[in-house]
Amino acid sequence: MTARSEAKGIWGWMLFDWASQPFHTVLLTFVFGPYFATRVAADPVAGQAAWGWMLGAAGIGIAFLAPVMGALADSYGARKPWIAAFSVVYIVGATGLWVAAPGLEDVTMVLIFFALALIGAEFATVFTNAMLPEITTRDDVGRVSGSGWAMGYWGGLASLVIVLGLMVGNVESGRTLFGLVPILGLDPVVGAGERAAGPFSALWYVVFVLPLFIWTRDLPFRKVGAGVGPALKELGATIRGLGARRSFASYLGSSMLYRDALNGLYAFGGIYAGGVLGWTIIQIGIFGLFTVVTGAIGAWFGGRCDRRFGPKPVITLCIVALTIVCIVVVLTTPTSVLGMPITEGSGLPTLVFYICGSVIGACGGALQAASRTLLVRQSPADQMGQSFGLYALAGKATAFIAPLSIAWVTMETGSQQIGVTPLVFLFLAGLVVLYWVDPDGEPDASQ
Repeated sequence: MTARSEAKGIWGWMLFDWASQPFHTVLLTFVFGPYFATRVAADPVAGQAAWGWMLGAAGIGIAFLAPVMGALADSYGARKPWIAAFSVVYIVGATGLWVAAPGLEDVTMVLIFFALALIGAEFATVFTNAMLPEITTRDDVGRVSGSGWAMGYWGGLASLVIVLGLMVGNVESGRTLFGLVPILGLDPVVGAGERAAGPFSALWYVVFVLPLFIWTRDLPFRKVGAGVGPALKELGATIRGLGARRSFASYLGSSMLYRDALNGLYAFGGIYAGGVLGWTIIQIGIFGLFTVVTGAIGAWFGGRCDRRFGPKPVITLCIVALTIVCIVVVLTTPTSVLGMPITEGSGLPTLVFYICGSVIGACGGALQAASRTLLVRQSPADQMGQSFGLYALAGKATAFIAPLSIAWVTMETGSQQIGVTPLVFLFLAGLVVLYWVDPDGEPDASQ
């Protein structure tokens, strides 16, 4: 029998997204990552290379271990012990980023700490996602998933505003984005604000993850049949059986393609805007905040559509919309929109990019939330942990396709515009494979 949490238990589960999102928004994307490449490493090129190698190594480890750890968690039943263990890993890693002083001679420890934070955050998410079918009814999974994802976006926005507005100061002016002196005496000259973003994100996580442990009920812990051996045996049987589970296997393949394309949009959107439209960092930052807001709204609204129509139509519509956005972006330059010339100095290209950004944010949020729901429909209840582990493996296994294909096409054509066209084909390939996904899952999937 599955545990059915009360309303506050669902809120506790959704608050995990709020608690963990600063890792992605503050540490990985907008604050600590750029700080490491530009001020901690010897030079930006070396910093980007070291950062890429670290993310790649951690990603490979996550890809291979996620399904194994998920199967092991299924074997033991309870999820919270695993969430707690990897939460500690994340907290240690994020807190350790304080050592990242500008011009550090040996950046090895900084990279190790960040890799620990990444591994902890990813695995804690795998086991938290696996709790989803136990905290609500099947009919309400879409709404809860969408609301949780939206809450994560708002958490990322709130934490980013706090860090940029109160903690991180400009080296020249000594002032934050709000024009204030950084709090707690965080000296911009020594990168104290950026370094403090690590401990801040760890503290944020501790405070907001507590409701999950206090309010949200878990499956009972069991010892019978539990262990590494049985878990690996069951995982092996699941992988070998994918051939007979066309819907589940097709879903893993489809999500692998369209999630890679979506991550490519996130990773290269700012670079593209800066290179093609000549946007400044401030303009790109505002664009990013705008995208986060529309992402939260999109995830919330998408969850409601998911509840009414099911996750597969939501995913299909989002893929189509994102494909159109990619085509519009390719056909937009400072002197043309959709391939048609415009007056020099016109603000139309900027307007088009902001509209595209709102679609990317809204559809990206809805797409990821609905993807979580559709996975639940494809998975037996007693294999939810390993299913989300396989989902994590699928998401990491081909994560190199979008960046490498964009890099290769850009180099071969000498055009940033043409360089992003591989994303169109990744989205379309994901859409084609999605055709073979049963919206209600396999006949033997848990109802």
